[in-house]
Amino acid sequence: MANDTLEGNRLNAIPRQQVSHTGLVNAVEGTLADFIASQIAALDAIDPTLGGFARTARDLVMAGGKRLRPTFAYWGWRGVAGPTADSEPLLPALGALELMHTFALVHDDVMDDSATRRGRPTAHRIFAAQHGPRFGSSAAVLVGDLCLVWADQLLARTPVAPATLLEVRTRYDRMRVEAVAGQYLDVLGETDPAAWSVERALLVARYKTASYTVHRPLDFGLALAGVDDPEVAEAYRVYGMAVGEAFQLRDDLLGVYGDPAVTGKPAGDDLRTGKPTALLMLARRMATPAQLSELDNAEIDRKAQVVAETGAPARVEEMIRVRVTEGLTALASAPIDAEARGVLIELATVATQRPA
Repeated sequence: MANDTLEGNRLNAIPRQQVSHTGLVNAVEGTLADFIASQIAALDAIDPTLGGFARTARDLVMAGGKRLRPTFAYWGWRGVAGPTADSEPLLPALGALELMHTFALVHDDVMDDSATRRGRPTAHRIFAAQHGPRFGSSAAVLVGDLCLVWADQLLARTPVAPATLLEVRTRYDRMRVEAVAGQYLDVLGETDPAAWSVERALLVARYKTASYTVHRPLDFGLALAGVDDPEVAEAYRVYGMAVGEAFQLRDDLLGVYGDPAVTGKPAGDDLRTGKPTALLMLARRMATPAQLSELDNAEIDRKAQVVAETGAPARVEEMIRVRVTEGLTALASAPIDAEARGVLIELATVATQRPA
């Protein structure tokens, strides 16, 4: 993009009254655009190639996506702060979550050797086109690292009381550790999928996805409000983990049956890499000996058919339904703002019923 400040996507305070999802996303993206523009300028001053490197990072951050993490964090805050609280000071913290998410996506794509993300080439493919595969992987790792550093810098700019920011940072650090732990388990599972299990796959989903997609962002938002309410924290935990796991289970289905034009990612990636997701572990558990042989040896399209024939997708759909119900039940009696409760109920559907 010619304009490093991404004109038309400037910082706008979130209205104190009811906020639309579009308004929230625009405000977060405006904050990100302003911040990243200043970082690009600083790197440009060192060497023009560094400015180009940072622009690639910028383009990955601003390439769209659902912006679920800042959205859950905002409504976690709003649930206890109420409709009249000033939300503008939250914007750096909300933007930091999106930078952390980009870090995780870029590194995940390197580990999985994914070709596309959000309908565009992944970072390592962009850089590989310039100087070859090894350079591509190395530069992508550095882009991810840069986004993680940027996240720390932006979070530090959040204008809240020092004690509040320290508590927010504690929740943020816990979220990062859990995400790394879940990613390690995910990589470990690919080394010996036959020894994996449905239970272990759900553990990966809990830490790789549920924690840093829903639960910890809600907890992060609660900390931003400067509120210590064990009842709300527990409701957010149950809702967050249940809806977050359902989100990953939906992702497992989309990883096999999703339309790349909709998901922005190649179909069948999990089958290609042998990733031991809950869906594939269930399929192996439910398969006949003949089906099991095909799951090990057939072409990708046939493997997808066999997974469906085992009945595993229907079982996963039921697991999603149970988890969403569990999450909404926990939210029903939580002492939070009624509008926030309503939005979080809607978000549970948005996150777990994405189209294929």
